[in-house]
Amino acid sequence: MTYVDTTTRRSAAGRNLPLVDLRSDTVTRPTPAMRRAMAEAEVGDDVYGEDPTVNRLQQVAAARLGKEAALFFPAATQSNLAALLSHCGRGEEALFGEGYHVFRHEQAGSAVLGGVAHFPLPTDRRGAVAAADVLAAIKPDDPHYPRTRLLSLENTVSGRVLTVEQLRAPAEAAHKHGLSVHLDGSRLFNAAVALGVEAKVLAAPADSVTLCLSKGLGAPAGALLCGSRDFIGRALRNRKILGGAMRQVGVLAAAGLHALEHHVDRLAEDHRRARQLAEGLAGLDALELDDRGVESNMVFVRPRRGDGSELTARLEERGIRIAAPKPWTRLVTHLDVDDDGIARTIAAFRAVL
Repeated sequence: MTYVDTTTRRSAAGRNLPLVDLRSDTVTRPTPAMRRAMAEAEVGDDVYGEDPTVNRLQQVAAARLGKEAALFFPAATQSNLAALLSHCGRGEEALFGEGYHVFRHEQAGSAVLGGVAHFPLPTDRRGAVAAADVLAAIKPDDPHYPRTRLLSLENTVSGRVLTVEQLRAPAEAAHKHGLSVHLDGSRLFNAAVALGVEAKVLAAPADSVTLCLSKGLGAPAGALLCGSRDFIGRALRNRKILGGAMRQVGVLAAAGLHALEHHVDRLAEDHRRARQLAEGLAGLDALELDDRGVESNMVFVRPRRGDGSELTARLEERGIRIAAPKPWTRLVTHLDVDDDGIARTIAAFRAVL
């Protein structure tokens, strides 16, 4: 069942309408069932490894992704950072797709805090990295260059879904040359649902995987880093130095457990609504849609005239919130957007444009 945020905005006509917030799938609020699970969670001190709900969440997540162990983090950015610091030493190098979140939107944290060199790789239109480009980027054993230690992949990539083979080919190239492979799978379950495969199949080529709980899965906070027991042991030390160790955090872990148990299959609803939204906006002369289509829960649009600020303001008046176009913006469907919200969004765009 879809849970809809009851936050309201006064429309231009003076009516109070539920806010349809399409800026991101991070804006979701816990459902009543998730709040009950949080309130009833059994807790302990997680720094001592004594929070039973955290321990259960870590076990469930590791099993779902086919890894030996998992570690709970406050956020996916910190999970990715701990992963990079656990794979690479100071002065060593990590390879990233040029548009990937870890490379572009996480302040180069491993470079700033861990002295890890960052090297971008070209990606195709869907966000995939070619094995040949991985091989070309690996540095020779020469004191003029950093030692290349890690390939960091991503799935989904700005709403694009990468197949198993698109992950396996570059990962195998990296492994053959002694590199480790990390997968930023913040929205990995979106990819798995879109492809109709288990998440562990997509996670298999990687040595470590980040999974975010607070995006499409709808938890209020939290992420998991999964990998081998030895790797998670190193990540535990890095989580501590990064300030991510928490105490009676089972109240958040319970939300994550509820999300894994109840909010994965329903991601298909978000994907359907994103396609419905794109179909409803198609044909508006004043709006350009990304010609790559919709593969998960994101629709990318660009106003053909102006800087988008007027469009954003006029949609807000009608109870539709979007991120300001720069020049593109994404419209993200999620747990708090139902069919009525999609219909209202299409109607508002048509009225404004």
